[in-house]
Amino acid sequence: MSDRPDHPNGEGPGEVARLLSYVVLLAISAGLFVEAANIPTSRFEKLGAGAFPMLVHGILMALLVSAIVGSLRALPSGAWGRFAASITAWARARRLVFAVFICLALYLAAMPVIGYPIATLVFLAVLQITFAPKTRTAIAIALVLAVVFSFGLNWLFAEIFNVFLPRGR
Repeated sequence: MSDRPDHPNGEGPGEVARLLSYVVLLAISAGLFVEAANIPTSRFEKLGAGAFPMLVHGILMALLVSAIVGSLRALPSGAWGRFAASITAWARARRLVFAVFICLALYLAAMPVIGYPIATLVFLAVLQITFAPKTRTAIAIALVLAVVFSFGLNWLFAEIFNVFLPRGR
């Protein structure tokens, strides 16, 4: 027995992650099996167009169920706790990446409402000021770049290319 979190024998959080990936793949395969069953058949074929995909996904689901059973048997005691701790540490180490994705989601949600120029100005200003050094020069450059890439690109697309970016409501 090793104390390493992801031991090659399947101990620790790695085995829990493997188990969860098997469950996700099983759910996807089951959904694709159902979709294959809904493929319409023609009068010229007895099995139908969905027969082969159903066969493939049926076999894949059987293999995934056996892999899930094997993975459940290989789970050591306390593996879920170590998995949760390692996921928490992983997410904490990548908190800035999550912050960028959250800002991007808010930006994409706000653009149809407030328009491209204002949404882009706020998005770029927030991200640049967050990641740039906290000096007056860096903040001034970040704000100038945000204005240029929001209102400047909006003007360029509208006046030169005759392409209108979202204006908002």
